[in-house]
Amino acid sequence: MTITERHQFILEELQRKNRVTIQELSDQLEVSGVTIRKDLKVLEERKLLFRTHGGASLQNPYALERPIQEKQHINASEKQQIARAAMALVGQHDALMIGSGTTVFEFARHLSPERPLTVITPALKVAMELSHRKNVEVLQLGGLIRPNSSSVAGNFAEYMLEYVSCGLLFLGVDGIDLDFGFTISNLTEAGLNQKMIRTAQSVVILADHTKFGRKGIAKICEFEQVQYVITDSGVAPEMVTALEEFGIEVIIGE
Repeated sequence: MTITERHQFILEELQRKNRVTIQELSDQLEVSGVTIRKDLKVLEERKLLFRTHGGASLQNPYALERPIQEKQHINASEKQQIARAAMALVGQHDALMIGSGTTVFEFARHLSPERPLTVITPALKVAMELSHRKNVEVLQLGGLIRPNSSSVAGNFAEYMLEYVSCGLLFLGVDGIDLDFGFTISNLTEAGLNQKMIRTAQSVVILADHTKFGRKGIAKICEFEQVQYVITDSGVAPEMVTALEEFGIEVIIGE
């Protein structure tokens, strides 16, 4: 098989599966992994694919930070699916934490507890949404507000978390990469997210299907630190299987 034929085969596999690994291409084409890596490098330089850890993808694996006003209109129906599914986990908890981002904000909009509930949050939009909600008391974490996310970050917010605890943390992410973990696209907020994860008894990640196979600049946790992932019906079955192998319960909204 010529180089051109190999490249054509790789691109056809990507069109069919959206993501390929070096190992499977090496086995299928009966060439070394070194040869496949060189092929992927050439194809990436021609802007025909994106190289990832151990393979390649048609989608850019790096998540870019976008203003919250822009993100709220992306995959809106999927976020509603996720928010409705997340409500089933609230149960009898008397305190929970909600991070920043449009998916967790959609969850906050659906929150209407029948018994008193304390919500701890760094997100200004979440606090404003819940501040007059029946049976909800809001603890707003302090610090400088980041315009892109309308959320606080920094030492003041992390200091406040030293003196609170909660049963559940509902957290949004910008990327879920099976080799790298859960990530966000802003370094400033990474420390606060990590602190919130350590504060909560259980961590619930809310992420639509487009976040899978992507990677933000800042890693916030490993798969072993997360108990639930709630996503929408567009998620690939192999992604669900991979998360379940890490011991994570995957809930798909409808």
